[in-house]
Amino acid sequence: MKKTAIITGGSRGIGFAIAVRLARENFNVALVGTRDKESCRENLDTLDKVIAQTGVSRLYIQADVSTQQGRQKIIDETLEHFSRIDILVNNAGVAPKVRADLLDMTEESWDYVIDTNTKSNMFLTQLAVKAMLGQEPFGKKRGTIINISSCSAEVSSVNRGEYCVSKAGISMLTKLYADRLAREGIYVHEIRPGVIKTDMTAGVTGKYDRLIEEGAFPIARWGTPEDVAEAAAAFAGDSFLYTTGNVVDVDGGFHIRRL
Repeated sequence: MKKTAIITGGSRGIGFAIAVRLARENFNVALVGTRDKESCRENLDTLDKVIAQTGVSRLYIQADVSTQQGRQKIIDETLEHFSRIDILVNNAGVAPKVRADLLDMTEESWDYVIDTNTKSNMFLTQLAVKAMLGQEPFGKKRGTIINISSCSAEVSSVNRGEYCVSKAGISMLTKLYADRLAREGIYVHEIRPGVIKTDMTAGVTGKYDRLIEEGAFPIARWGTPEDVAEAAAAFAGDSFLYTTGNVVDVDGGFHIRRL
């Protein structure tokens, strides 16, 4: 028997890197994305090459995490295919479609970002945990929740306030679920990426290139999805059995206050 991990936003970027890393660590992986399977074919083929070497299985689920129907579909299809859920990586996230000053932010933009980034985290975790509690434990813990937030949970960006609030909400959900689930043997962790080279940051490459050049980041380079995946793999395993509700910054030291 192998453990199974669900990774939302798993078809590309950070989520895909986590899926590949967990497959290499002998986890079955259920990748969740909004695009149809053929649109993700190149990445799925890459993952299949890894799977061929490890003997695990993978499942692609097309679903919208911002809806109740989408969240239930993720749980139902994972259980139907693998019969268990051991890891949930809440990675799916969106930025505002238009960066607007805080005084010009629309309710539609707020709802779009909060529903995908924060509401989905709350209620998909709820569903996954209930599945974990109904199955026999496998390994040294009953389950693991890994929340991918952002340095924006603490760093103000007044032209995308809804994004900052959504990520700050994930930080509190990490604490709440860690508190509630510790006695159940389910541990909850938050990974807080900084500037990671993905589709989401492609439109602001010049800005971050300049900040890196000016020394804003002690480790003077872009982060990669693989950097985040390494932290996720560490939490998914059985190494951290006296740790929950914690935050790991994967941001090149950006969180360090300096004079």
